[in-house]
Amino acid sequence: MNTPLKIGIIGGTGALGSGLAARWAKAGRYVVIGSRRIESAQATCESIVAGAIEGRDNEAPRVSYGLNVDVARDADVIVVTVPFDQQEKTLASIREFVQGKIVIDTTVPLLPPKVGTVNVPESGAAAVSAKCILGEDVKVFSAFHNVAADKLQSLEELDCDVLVFGDDKDDRPVVISLVEDAGMRGFYGGGLRNSIAAEALTSVLITINRQLKCQTGIRLVGMH
Repeated sequence: MNTPLKIGIIGGTGALGSGLAARWAKAGRYVVIGSRRIESAQATCESIVAGAIEGRDNEAPRVSYGLNVDVARDADVIVVTVPFDQQEKTLASIREFVQGKIVIDTTVPLLPPKVGTVNVPESGAAAVSAKCILGEDVKVFSAFHNVAADKLQSLEELDCDVLVFGDDKDDRPVVISLVEDAGMRGFYGGGLRNSIAAEALTSVLITINRQLKCQTGIRLVGMH
């Protein structure tokens, strides 16, 4: 029997992280919730387990929890779901534990209170900053920028696409498969520098959402 891929979610108690964790648990993935506070990680884990059990034919979902550094050390794929102002500190704290691994960074460089205004980091993209912090031996991808966290947490069907960016060609299918297991279509959008397009689009969507009082996403059309 093959050992299941262990997905560690850094900042997994937040809306985005817990929403992705719930969807992956529902899909049968092995998920580990990470947090700076073990009590928060445990509470989120218990909530996800309770929600994922329904409809799984008596098969218990594989969800556990731990401190961020321990999750980064033990997991096979790391998903970072922290706010922009915590990105640098969080990535620096797990750097030594993620060498040689896939790290999916979801960071959008929002600057409150003007989150509806596009902000471009000095590096050119938050994903590029992540690569600079983690180093050349880490296979950094970025994804899930334009998905409403509340929609993810609801576990409702999502008519939404996800753009995936990264420079490691061989590992793209792993990231795309995680997008699909979360209930969406994934499309490769180019190298890490292209990530700024999706990062910036988040501010545009926030502006639209405020006007229409809704939660929009993106959908690619024209494919046959």
